[in-house]
Amino acid sequence: MESRTTAPAAATSGATVTAGPDEITGRLADQLIRLSRRLHRSQRHLMEPLGVTPAQGRLLRALAHYDEPPRMADLAQRLGVVPRAVTTLVDALEAQELVRRVPDPANRRVIRIEVTEAGGAALLELRRVRRAAAAELLAPLDDGQRAALTALLAALDEGND
Repeated sequence: MESRTTAPAAATSGATVTAGPDEITGRLADQLIRLSRRLHRSQRHLMEPLGVTPAQGRLLRALAHYDEPPRMADLAQRLGVVPRAVTTLVDALEAQELVRRVPDPANRRVIRIEVTEAGGAALLELRRVRRAAAAELLAPLDDGQRAALTALLAALDEGND
């Protein structure tokens, strides 16, 4: 599908320039990056009163996906970071009493990370904050446009973890 756009130099003459697939792809990449940054900034701003950084929030959300408390190595793998980064995040969340280290019942050398009751409440608030940030970003779109965007993004996201 080609897009027609008026080039700045051609704007005064009324001429149009055809944007090729590479140019459209480049524009889409730029738009996605800008929107992602806007969403991230909005989330970070809304998370400040909670005292949780985006990275800490990501770790809490990751913990919510496990049936049993994971090891730090499991979290590092899921988040795609080095184990030391997880240790730093867990230390900070533990200081806020949002997570706790617990010994593995089958192997006392293994330490697992579990969400505390306060951490569960923080997770609910983080979900609310994420939705609020997304609602702010998506405010210009009507329900039909949101549904179409969701379908397009799902097609791009299919098969990616």
